[in-house]
This record gives sequence, C-alpha cells and structure tokens, in this order.
Amino acid sequence: MLRELLLQAFGALRRSPLRSLLTLLGIAWGIACVALLAAYGSSLRSIMLDAFDAMGRSVVIAWPGQTGDQVGGQRAGKVVRFEREDVEAIRHEAPLVTRVCMETVRYLPVSYGDRLANANVRGVCPEYGWMRNEIPSEGRWISPEDEAGRRRVVFLGDRLRRRLFSGRPAVDQTVTINGLRFTVIGVLETKMQFSSYFSPDNESAFIPYSAAGLVWDTRYASVLLFTPPSPQMEPGAMSQVRAAVARRQQFSPTDARAITMFGREEFRPIIEGMTIGLQLLLLFIGALTLTIGGVGLMNIMLVSVDERVREIGLRRALGARRLHIMWQFLAEALVLALAGGLAGIALAYALSALAGPIPFLGVAFEDTTGKGDIRLIIRPAALILSAGALLAVGVISGLAPALRASRLDPVEALRCE
Repeated sequence: MLRELLLQAFGALRRSPLRSLLTLLGIAWGIACVALLAAYGSSLRSIMLDAFDAMGRSVVIAWPGQTGDQVGGQRAGKVVRFEREDVEAIRHEAPLVTRVCMETVRYLPVSYGDRLANANVRGVCPEYGWMRNEIPSEGRWISPEDEAGRRRVVFLGDRLRRRLFSGRPAVDQTVTINGLRFTVIGVLETKMQFSSYFSPDNESAFIPYSAAGLVWDTRYASVLLFTPPSPQMEPGAMSQVRAAVARRQQFSPTDARAITMFGREEFRPIIEGMTIGLQLLLLFIGALTLTIGGVGLMNIMLVSVDERVREIGLRRALGARRLHIMWQFLAEALVLALAGGLAGIALAYALSALAGPIPFLGVAFEDTTGKGDIRLIIRPAALILSAGALLAVGVISGLAPALRASRLDPVEALRCE
C-alpha cells in the first residue's frame, strides 16, 4: 500500500517537473534557513556566555562601603576597610569559601624605553590567576614564591603589552612602574570579557600584592575576591563573608551597605535569558521563511487538485475510498517536502562550509586567533529541529488539498471539463 502511494506520488510530480522543482527549492531554502540560523544562534550564545564567564570562575567581588545600621553603640556611616585580618577571619569562619584574595589597585604610569602607558596596576595574590581566568599566552602567572619573596615581577594584559612592546617579545624584559623596575614574567592571552571592574584585564598590569607595597600603601585592599565551591553556594558564601568581616569590624552582618558584592551567578540568568531570547528570535525568522515555502507547497497541491478533478472522480467511481484519495495527495506533499528537506540540509552544509568563520568579538578585542568568531556548525539538534519542522510543513501544507480532493463528489467530478 505504501509503495503504491509513493509510486503514484512520484508519477504525479513528474507530470509537472518545473513546478515540482520550484516548490522543492522553496522548501529547501526554508530548511537551510532554519538549520543555518539555529547554528548561528547556538554559536552566538556560546561566545556571549564565554565572554561573560571570562570574568572568573564563580568569583564574587566585594567592595568596602559604609555601615548603614547602628550596632553595639557604633554609629552608622562607619567606613569599612578590608585588611589581612579580614582574609584570615574569612578563611576560619566561612567554610563555603574555597579561595579568598585581596586586591589593591592604582592608576600609574608604566613605561618601557621611550614608550609610556598609563594603566591600572593591580596587586594580587597567586590564587587570583585561577579565580579570574588569567591565562598566559606566553610566560607564566604570579607564583607563591613571587609573593613570598616580594619579587618585582609583572604580568601584562595583552593590549597593554602591545602598547609598550608592539610586536616585540615582552617576557624577561624590564618595565618601569612609577619609577621602580619590574621584570615581565608573562602576558595575558587576549581576554574577551563583557564584564570588568576598574579596567579590562587586557589593559591592566598585575604584580604580587607584597610587591605592590613597595609602590604604594597596601594596608587596605581596594576589593576582596572569593569563590564558593559551586555556583549554587554563592549566596551562602556571600552571607558568611559578610558575617566574618562584620564580627571583626563590629557592624551588622545583615548590613548590605557595609559591603557591596557582585556575584557572577546573580547575573548569569540575565545573560542566559538574553541569549536564549536571541536564539528563539533567529529560529522564528527561519520558521517564517520555511512557512513561505509551506504556503507555496499548499498552493501547488491545490492547483494539482483542480487539474485532476476528473481523475479523482474516475477513481472514486471505480471504488476508491475518500481515505485513499486523501492519502495520495498527502503522500505527494510529503514526498515534495522530504526531497526539499534533504536538498535543504545539503544546502545548509554547503553554505556553512563556504561561509567559514564569521568575525564577531575578535574585531572589538583586536584578536586574530578566531576565538571570538561565529562558526556555522550544523549540529544534530539543528537537524532534528529541521526534520520536525519539515514534517510539520509537509503534513499541514498537504492536509488541506488532500481533504479537498477526498471530499469531491464523484458525479460532479466526472462532469468537470
């Protein structure tokens, strides 16, 4: 039965090869659009999330503020300052904190030879590199030995390195920071990040916290950074950190004004919502294109019904049932949709290969490695989505003409000229 339906469908389509080809092309273009836009949206979402994650590994940034509540006779408005004792208190009293680090920042001149650049010089601990995803493109990050020995070493952001050295090697060279000589131990891999504080990491210089004390007063840190064991534990870790510092500095552990915290996981749902919304918009555009192809398929099938009224009447007179007539026209629509779908998938693969990487974030961050390029990779999920859309278009587009054909009165159909 199925074999006969398919043979009849192919035979009917061969009667009007040009019309069938044009309809097939409309379906093929619609399927290609769905697959390519799904691939574009997936790659765009991945790049945007990576740029957001470049801020750090579930890192929380804490800024000191002023107390807003009066506690234990202490007046409101007391200035909160982060000290080494606060770090020790957090390590002992905040079990949900796996790493904690002080950071001190000054905007200072950094020079090499006759080249000068003003930049944020950031005194940090060795763990800071892991917490903030500071990956070297050459050289290395600050080590515990650098911190313990108060070594005058510096790790340069990629853009700052280019301003000072252009295309020349920077590692093992000596730069001057506010009059003191520092040896370059590493250069940051170009970092594409949407969120930052003080200044982008690409434009900063990082030195050991102990060495920063040789340049300016580092008793009080500019900010504190800490990480929980997992993103889900971030709110609990934030509460424990505030409570530990509050106990030592004598303010209310619920005073949000005393310490302002920026948790990456607080904003991740917003970024994910934006990227998912963008993906859905692209898929909607692809679906509209496919719908146009489906409308074309329906029109062609309706024309086919009008042209074959006598044939339908004759088949009904010879004993064909309404269901047989309906299935015949539905099979023709599905064959066209299937052929167009296969052609569309092949077209999507061909266009993705021809397009290659599409520049996106790399242009903004002056990166030539291709990390920020959009790549149209047709994934299985996109094919499954396209197949589902194809089946829906074939059934919906063929159903109305098939029902119309099956409901023709055989006597009136035979009279039709």
